[in-house]
Formats: sequence, C-alpha cells, structure tokens
Amino acid sequence: MSASMHAPMPASQNATQATRSPSRIGVALVAAATGVAMLLAGCENMGARERGTAQGAGLGAVAGAAIGAMTGGNNIGKSAVIGAAAGAIAGNLWSKRMEDQRRAMERATEGTGVDVVRTPDNQLKLNIPSDISFATGSAAIKPELREVLQQFSQGLKENPGTLVRVVGHTDNVGSDTLNNKLSLERADTVRDFLEDRGVSRSRIDVAGRGEREPIASNETAEGRGKNRRVEIFLREPESAAGTVR
Repeated sequence: MSASMHAPMPASQNATQATRSPSRIGVALVAAATGVAMLLAGCENMGARERGTAQGAGLGAVAGAAIGAMTGGNNIGKSAVIGAAAGAIAGNLWSKRMEDQRRAMERATEGTGVDVVRTPDNQLKLNIPSDISFATGSAAIKPELREVLQQFSQGLKENPGTLVRVVGHTDNVGSDTLNNKLSLERADTVRDFLEDRGVSRSRIDVAGRGEREPIASNETAEGRGKNRRVEIFLREPESAAGTVR
C-alpha cells in the first residue's frame, strides 16, 4: 500500500473545515429553531398532554440537529428527527391517566375555589383555600372540603398506582412553633380522611410548612386566608411515569 494513501490532510483543508463548522452548526440550529417556533405556536389549542409532547419534540429536534452538526454527521435532518423522537417521549411523561384525573378533579371542584393545575414536574396539584378547608387555628376539616376529598379518594382508589403528598400551610398569626405544628396537623387530618375512605396510608406523604411559604400578604385578612391552605400533590411512580401511554 502506497504511503500517499496515509498522507495527513493538508493544513489548508483542515482550516477550511474548521471555518465551515460554525456555519454548519448555525444553519442547523436556525432550521431546527424555526421548526420549534412553529410547533410552539400550535400548542395554544392543544391539551396538556399533547402540548408536552410537542414541546419536547421541538427541543429534542434542536438538540439533535446541533449534535449532528458538531459531530460532522452528513444527515443533520436525521439527527433532528431522532432528537425529536426522544424529546417527544420526555415531554409525554404526563400520562393519559394523569390527564383524566385532572379533568375529573376540575369537574368535581368546579365552583369551590379549588385550583387544579399541572406542575412543571408533571404532578397534579390541588390548591385548597381556607374558606373551604380550615378555620383559623383549627385542623378540623370543613364540610366543603370533605366533599372535595370524597371525590379525590374515589379517584385514588380507581388509580391505585398514584402517590399523594399533602402539604399544610398557615398564616402568620401565632408563633412559629404553633404554626408548624398546626400545618402538619392539617396535612395529617387530610391523610386520615383519605385513609378512612379506603386509600392506603402508605401512598400518602404529609408535610407542614407553617407560615414559611405564603402565597399572599399576611398584612390583610384576605391574604392570611389565602395562606391558610392545604396543597395536595398527585404523581405517578417514576417507573410508571417513564412509560408513554
């Protein structure tokens, strides 16, 4: 075999490729980013699950195109498609089961003031205000909250794999010691209520935040009422969340 076949690439050719690489990457990113912008523009009319899939696909496409360009791949478009597929899976961690539960809780709590939302880390969150939950200085559940929790417990029994976290909060009336204890007692009361209705205690984690995480000013009665609340988080186990449904 001749030595010429193993001759090193001329320095001028190396320089040409080096100067061309940034341009190659830039074109790939611009093209993929344009696609992402189009995807996100279409997300407005999508449901939560579809929106997560589309956004994940878009971001995956950008990453795939960039990696393809930087590693010298000849088919940047193929890299973008592979990245989009991986991103779509990551964005679809909000399963159909979680979406069904969100819609069911929205119907059950309509008109009660309970806020039902999907969190950025794919949990279902119920923010329950004080006017239907607890009186000042009390951990006794009001009748209005009992009706909401009754519906919630039924949904939990129909979806035995989901896990629950109940977090109690207070306003700033009283000492830190008292409020920390009271916020935890409120969370415990909710767990006891759910357990009495057939939800396994092992599925429910509780925490008390006292007055440390206000969502409104404690300077007014209205603000203190908003801070005196319980938040309920519902999530799927990590192994289940990684499965697209």
